[in-house]
Amino acid sequence: MKYRRQAHAVYYTRYHLVFATRYRRKILKAGMGGYLTILMKAISRRHPEIEFIEIKTDMDHIHILASIAPKMAISEAVRIMKANTARPMYRKFPYLETVYHDGDRGIWSDGYFVSTVGINEQTIQKYIKLQGQDDSGQAKLVL
Repeated sequence: MKYRRQAHAVYYTRYHLVFATRYRRKILKAGMGGYLTILMKAISRRHPEIEFIEIKTDMDHIHILASIAPKMAISEAVRIMKANTARPMYRKFPYLETVYHDGDRGIWSDGYFVSTVGINEQTIQKYIKLQGQDDSGQAKLVL
């Protein structure tokens, strides 16, 4: 388990995110998933508070496992990811201009799925319950 640090926080956060293409159109053809993965990882250079652990695409959606710093709202991280991938995708793959006819240049639907991933709830409950019962003042967390 790798803990990340900020000026006033140490954290281990994992989020499972899923974005769908608008109208669930199957537009992510062969090779586009690889390019989309490169674009996502480039976001980490500009926004180090977002770390991508795993990325996988399907024809009409993308799954992401990411660590996002507690100081950043999940909605802000999602906005950054969608905005910084849609524009380059349109430049690299001009056929996307013919897919949507409403004048909106976004390839992603407005919504998204997010779920936290981490240590299971029973382990945390046990850890909290055992606080103060050890000589050192800290019960050992066994994973």
